[in-house]
Amino acid sequence: MFENLTDRLSGSLKKISGQARLTDDNIKSTLREVRMALLEADVALPVVKVFIDGVRKRAIGQEVQRSLTPGQVFVRVVQQELERVMGEGNEGLNLAVQPPAVIMMAGLQGAGKTTTVAKLARQLKERQKKSVMVVSADVYRPAAIQQLQTLAAEVGVEFHPSTGDQDPVAIAEGAIDAARKKHLDVVIVDTAGRLHVDEQMMAEIGRLHSAINPVETLFVVDAMTGQDAANTAKAFNDALPLTGVVLTKTDGDARGGAALSVRHITGKPIKFLGIGEKTDALEPFHPDRVASRILGMGDVLSLIEEAERKLDQDKAKKLTKKIKKGKSFDLEDFRDQLQQMKNMGGIGGLLDKLPGMGQMAQMAQQQVNDKSVGQMEAIICSMTPKERRFPDTINNSRKRRIAAGSGSQIQDVNRLLKQHKQMQKMMKRFSKKGGMANMMRGLGGMGGGMGGGGGMPPFGRM
Repeated sequence: MFENLTDRLSGSLKKISGQARLTDDNIKSTLREVRMALLEADVALPVVKVFIDGVRKRAIGQEVQRSLTPGQVFVRVVQQELERVMGEGNEGLNLAVQPPAVIMMAGLQGAGKTTTVAKLARQLKERQKKSVMVVSADVYRPAAIQQLQTLAAEVGVEFHPSTGDQDPVAIAEGAIDAARKKHLDVVIVDTAGRLHVDEQMMAEIGRLHSAINPVETLFVVDAMTGQDAANTAKAFNDALPLTGVVLTKTDGDARGGAALSVRHITGKPIKFLGIGEKTDALEPFHPDRVASRILGMGDVLSLIEEAERKLDQDKAKKLTKKIKKGKSFDLEDFRDQLQQMKNMGGIGGLLDKLPGMGQMAQMAQQQVNDKSVGQMEAIICSMTPKERRFPDTINNSRKRRIAAGSGSQIQDVNRLLKQHKQMQKMMKRFSKKGGMANMMRGLGGMGGGMGGGGGMPPFGRM
């Protein structure tokens, strides 16, 4: 997300240099390019106008401190204005009510409502330790109820059954009553979508809302529809008292215009971003962190939070102890690291959050993408346990056997062994310098502003 916008802004913001202070004259051409970058990112025109005016007012007359360049000062102004347009901070769900707290999901057909219900249920269960029930009041799409039942089983939450011949209000009220009797914390109601906004749909969803009086009414919208996402959100906001927005399919949206437009046009906060198809691919929306990512500064806080949740801490401790004892980092360990990387959202998910990467992230992804990581795993799995523990024993005849067994070429096996050697050296270095804590501190220090030329992570050099 935001790849196109990041590239355009990084080019335009570099042009302000050598000025003692920022004036209307010396930021005029840069603002023009920023405006074009936002329009190309499909940000709504009224939002672009407000944004540019806000940046101009904040920037003009700002003294350039000795420790900062004019470009850095301007980037800081742009970042502050991005945060203001998208909302001042993360706004979580308001669940401080008599249980069960009812959450109603609304949106057009195909926006990803049903999947988002499952993602949200999983997040509430795992991160907030809530007991959750989900129910489908979509009586028009035949597979909707069955899809939600399957997803509920996958994420381990309660499912309230419903059928296509029932009234949506009766379905929702039945689920809330059942949740109350079971002393559950949250009920999430999935509603019917349409291919476009129509009066019948709005009347039905309004009737449902009045009947169940949800504490949260979330509008689910496909980020890839750009400006249309903001316009559709406004139509729903006019018909329903929305409390927030969930932007889905942001992993497939290179522009990011919807994220910048929705808050301003609806006045409602974006609460979550859907970042993939899996049920754990839902992130709380932090405007400050997203602004940082747009400006190529990365998002180390989200990266660390994700690492704490998804990395196998026991394996990490065992590996640290092993290396501290002077034992070698073998191919079994390398395979574990590749699997951990996949759990963190793959190469793309990691590079997107690393500071100072800029265009280097795209170059690195071309060299090492998630497909090549899968191939590396296959090569290691084609080795014997002894070969994984002692890679130096792998001679040419063994390489031919491993290549044939993994469906790869001998040069692929050679490349993997070379990458493993590099990783081995790096692990030795980190064990002497204080381990992973120092590595994360190093990542935090990489973000020096737009296109910041920070060092590549180890896997970027594979």
